[in-house]
Amino acid sequence: MGYDWSWGWGMGIGMLFMVLFWVFVIAGAVWLVMTLARPREAGGTDRGTGDRTASRILEERLARGEIDVEEFRARKTALDEGRR
Repeated sequence: MGYDWSWGWGMGIGMLFMVLFWVFVIAGAVWLVMTLARPREAGGTDRGTGDRTASRILEERLARGEIDVEEFRARKTALDEGRR
């Protein structure tokens, strides 16, 4: 009696899909950890440092016309003095 190879291809394909499944699971976990561990840039969705955010908000208010140049300079000077 010889070996019956009728299940040979089915087992091989099943093992291939099992290996690919675990490769995708591990790659997804690595990607998730790398994404969550990456330092976020200031000025993006998170707030960054207080001084930089305050300056940025001040510049945006000037650009939108909410404050004039004189008020911008006064507030910018106050921010710069607060950093010292």
